Amino acid sequence: MEPRTPGQLLASLLKERGWTKRTLAIVLGIDEATVTRLVSDKRPLSADLALQLEEVFGVAAERLLSLQKDYDLQLARIAYRSDPGRAIRAQIFGALPIAEMTKRGWLPGVVNVKDVASVEKAVATFFDAERIEDVEFLPHAARRTEVSVAATPLQLAWLYRVKAIAADMLVPPYSDAGGRALVTRLRPLLGSAEEARKVPRLLAEAGIRFVIVEALPGSKIDGACLWLGPTAPVIALSFRFDRIDNFWFVLRHELEHVLQHHGQATPILDVDLDGRTDEDVVDEERVANAAAAAFAVPPEKLSGFVARKAPYFAERDVLGFAATLGVHPGLVAGQLQHRTQRFDHFRNHLVKIRSIVAPGAMVDGWGDIAPVGL
Repeated sequence: MEPRTPGQLLASLLKERGWTKRTLAIVLGIDEATVTRLVSDKRPLSADLALQLEEVFGVAAERLLSLQKDYDLQLARIAYRSDPGRAIRAQIFGALPIAEMTKRGWLPGVVNVKDVASVEKAVATFFDAERIEDVEFLPHAARRTEVSVAATPLQLAWLYRVKAIAADMLVPPYSDAGGRALVTRLRPLLGSAEEARKVPRLLAEAGIRFVIVEALPGSKIDGACLWLGPTAPVIALSFRFDRIDNFWFVLRHELEHVLQHHGQATPILDVDLDGRTDEDVVDEERVANAAAAAFAVPPEKLSGFVARKAPYFAERDVLGFAATLGVHPGLVAGQLQHRTQRFDHFRNHLVKIRSIVAPGAMVDGWGDIAPVGL
């Protein structure tokens, strides 16, 4: 029988030679009791002793040590007691930026991120779960329909924060008529960056909860549309890119989801809108993309402008085209960048806008913590 432990191999080698344990003890210069323990696998074989046995018996030290390793692992498996919590901790601490979430006030009650019990309790509460095992993104958690979505744990955490903030907001019920009227009311604001300050109020008046939540690093979230009820839509933006063109595109994109009643079963999460093409998206996203693109700069007018002016777009032409449309030059600049794929051009018009919109909105991030549950 092929030896399965270093002791069995050693006993086999002694038998082949006709040696006693005392003989081997003398050859190795160790006491006989040590040899007895080695043969009975009660003492592990060291690398140094494996090399000595290689000299004596001509058996590779690697083979001896491999048998020892396998035997040690077998013993460990017999004695091992599985800890289901270990796998859960690996998921929680490995998938979520616990320190960042704590810093941003998402995990109240956590003083020390090394305090596993308090972190697990806070994470369970954050994800609206009774037990840490039921947190939505864990492998065996029961899936819930109100927030469940194909998202990474980072993105899911962002969505839960949005949902918690929006649930505390008081706005009138939403109606489709009000949503359509909202589009008309927003259009005149495109001419000036400062006019964007009116957006939070107009959305609230239309029955739409508007939330700005800073994205967690690496999540690539631009925005989302979700519903707290049949007449309670939520639009959330991350301002991952603080530019006037991105703001209006993402806002109108999410508003189209609301108008089309997208996201009522599960949230619509928009990730990396800047990098997507129509070939990459489902029909719902294609509809929202088309509405967002046409809102500020109708595609047919942009195509005519490009046909007349390409390949050189003078500053006065960009300004003149924007004035004709009644929009801020940054909105034309953003569309031209995407059309020409020259993202180094027209950048002076892409003004920052978060500081204009944020004062009238519910904001979480950039040093501000939304008053959730207060």
